[in-house]
Amino acid sequence: MGILNLTPDSFSDGGKFNSEKSALEHAEKLLKDGAEIIDIGPQSTRPNAEFLSSKQEIDRIGNIISQIKKEFPEALISLDTFYAETVKFGFNEGIDMINDISGGQYDDQMFDVAGETKLPYILMHVNLSYETMHDKVKFDDITLEVNRYFSQKTNELLEKGVKDIILDPGFGFGKTVEDQMKMIGETEYLGFGKFPLLIGISRKSFIYKPLGKSPMDINEETQKLHWKVLEQGAKILRVHDVAETAVSIRPFCEKNKKC
Repeated sequence: MGILNLTPDSFSDGGKFNSEKSALEHAEKLLKDGAEIIDIGPQSTRPNAEFLSSKQEIDRIGNIISQIKKEFPEALISLDTFYAETVKFGFNEGIDMINDISGGQYDDQMFDVAGETKLPYILMHVNLSYETMHDKVKFDDITLEVNRYFSQKTNELLEKGVKDIILDPGFGFGKTVEDQMKMIGETEYLGFGKFPLLIGISRKSFIYKPLGKSPMDINEETQKLHWKVLEQGAKILRVHDVAETAVSIRPFCEKNKKC
């Protein structure tokens, strides 16, 4: 899954792809580099980011989804939003899945809309409110906490008619460095093996801050962690650096007859 941020304020690539022309060019590059899914994000969720309404998200997206589908019909498009109205718009434009960082907690209509559209839904573990999403919480057992959350939320989604669920443990959102490294080591236990697991650790601070590096300078360390989670059953990697990731995981794919 390659990341296409349409935002002026994302932490590592803000403002690079927030015009239709640059977004299309980047989508083409992501696909050529090996992405199978393009994750379109109209709103930054980094700490202290600008908060947008659904209407502002929709205005920012404009024709980009339909243009990408027209130019690259083979591409799967994921829409990164926590608004039901933005999902409805994206559904009409041709998106293939919903990537909701809020787990339905920031818009009480989200699970209903997911059920109505029948789109695959990416369920992420995160704190209860938008205002507290980045507040660090030290859990007694992060794996147990994430699985408890997944169990509750997947049951709610199934009751709404959502059958295709992907789980995201929420790296970079309200968790200590220690807990995030514990999740890396215990990836095989996340989600009970019932649903595919998506891992999004690209350019995350729990990797670069302890090393005293910048988000752009941790490719080698990130790829080692990608191998670690793949070996434990992760199915989707959400990344900025598609070409580097495709090269680094090729031996894993060939060895395991996967990817």
